[in-house]
Amino acid sequence: MPHADSATVIPRIAPMKGVLLAWRRALRSQFSGRMLLLSLVPLLLSLSLWGVAMWLGLQPLLDWLHGLFTDYGGFDASNSMLGMVGLGMLKVMVVPLLAIALLLPLMIASSLLFMGIVAMPAIERHVSGRHFPALDRKEGGSFVGSLAINVGSTAVFALLWLFTLPLYAIPPLAWLVQAGLWAWVTSRVMSYDALAAHASGAERQVLMRTCRPALLTIGLVSGLAGALPGIAWMGGAVISVVLFPVLALVSLWLYIMLFLFAGLWFQYYCLQALAELRAQQLPAHPGADASI
Repeated sequence: MPHADSATVIPRIAPMKGVLLAWRRALRSQFSGRMLLLSLVPLLLSLSLWGVAMWLGLQPLLDWLHGLFTDYGGFDASNSMLGMVGLGMLKVMVVPLLAIALLLPLMIASSLLFMGIVAMPAIERHVSGRHFPALDRKEGGSFVGSLAINVGSTAVFALLWLFTLPLYAIPPLAWLVQAGLWAWVTSRVMSYDALAAHASGAERQVLMRTCRPALLTIGLVSGLAGALPGIAWMGGAVISVVLFPVLALVSLWLYIMLFLFAGLWFQYYCLQALAELRAQQLPAHPGADASI
């Protein structure tokens, strides 16, 4: 190559300055007409999938869990555990709460998958065309690579979520663990999609390594906000099982909007970091960065 190996070059972008700049840009773009229309595609796909699933499968799931608890003494064990932590009033809602806990990671995973496959390419074109028109496209990623990252990461996310279900007995800890899982999965999935079209494979690797703290910060902040739909679900379980379908659909919309904002945030940050990496490699290259 005619210039320095990208793996030896560390971007001089100030991590938190880059995160805040990308946040401001993402916030402005989030509520543009184009992005709101874009959110409808993964939203409609998610609503179609989970609307049918909830209509056909919610009551059978509740009946199956109820039978499982009855057959294996689950009600006595759960009543005892809830009483120990001062939540005895929830003993009649233990089956709906468990159903929620089982469905929620699947809903999040499907929403993230639809965002990665359907929305992230459009987000990339919007951000690069508006703010980074001079940034060369090196096509270091591919649709197959994106699909593999999306499916693999969301599957691991859903599995880890299920393993951490007992932590819901300690809500603050469960919230932090959920945010940590969100930070991990979004930093993997959305960073790959954000860099797939413009970065080479070597550039993507160096940015994923050197910018990892900033990427995890973006994911963690997004993850803390991502706990809100789960809180709505739990509130619905306490109020009435009848509200499950309605709150499920509201939660899907919230997840899509959160994922859309996170996708914009990652996209702006990653392309800014890539532009600065190339500017460091080729100082004379005109237009490597774009201002607001």
